[in-house]
Amino acid sequence: MKFLVPIFFLLANNLGQTPASPGPAQSAQTLPAGQENARKAKVLIDQMIQALGGQAYLNVQDSSQDGRSYSFHHGQSTSVGVLYWRFTKFPDKERVELTKKRDVIYLYNGNKGYEVTYKGAAFMEEKALAEYLRRREYSLDWVLRRWINEPGVALFYDGTNIAEQKPAEQVTIMNARNQAVTIYIDPSTHLPIKKSFSWRDPVDKERNADEEAYDNFRPVQGIMTPFSVSRYYNGDMASQRFLNSISYNRGLSDAMFNANAPYDPGKSPPK
Repeated sequence: MKFLVPIFFLLANNLGQTPASPGPAQSAQTLPAGQENARKAKVLIDQMIQALGGQAYLNVQDSSQDGRSYSFHHGQSTSVGVLYWRFTKFPDKERVELTKKRDVIYLYNGNKGYEVTYKGAAFMEEKALAEYLRRREYSLDWVLRRWINEPGVALFYDGTNIAEQKPAEQVTIMNARNQAVTIYIDPSTHLPIKKSFSWRDPVDKERNADEEAYDNFRPVQGIMTPFSVSRYYNGDMASQRFLNSISYNRGLSDAMFNANAPYDPGKSPPK
């Protein structure tokens, strides 16, 4: 039995290190233009992290959520929605259970992915796994908690823009591997509105654009969490996810991400 895997975006779940404290401040008037641009970008990023919950956001180690996801093809809905339960554990473990019976499970552990059904566990198709790993690498959490602290990271303030019909401050973060993510930040709330990145297809060599938009933020355990996430692929709607509930730091066991664990659909995973 094959299911269309909903595309899930790691939100405030895969969490890492606190951004390094800035050094002694210099007057903006004495900084070269490039340094002043980077300083402004860093200020906006720091404000965004604080708006998301600051240390509460940075210290989350796992999350448990449930909701409904929808898939689209060329912007047109392809389903009436699928119920899902999703569990993540920093830095690279994720479990997604689909359907009302929770009888189709996708497991991600490190750089491996599995599909689990009543037939047992099978390795995920290579293309689907590659897509998942790419989105994890460019996810907001990995960018804010891993990239931002890496040697050679560069920050750029790109000015003001419009994102999701809202005014936004635009910031780009580029790591030493020449990977770049652009984040659109609400100037009033300092929360992220949208994140975008591009990548070149290894087969046809065409460049593709991947975007995620965040909405309906609510505070949960001191963390501002988007209860609505929309993903766009080359400008077309690709998926939407709506949360019913989410909780953090439940102390999830590594066993629930084990592809060889006994199959028991509908049973809550161990904590």
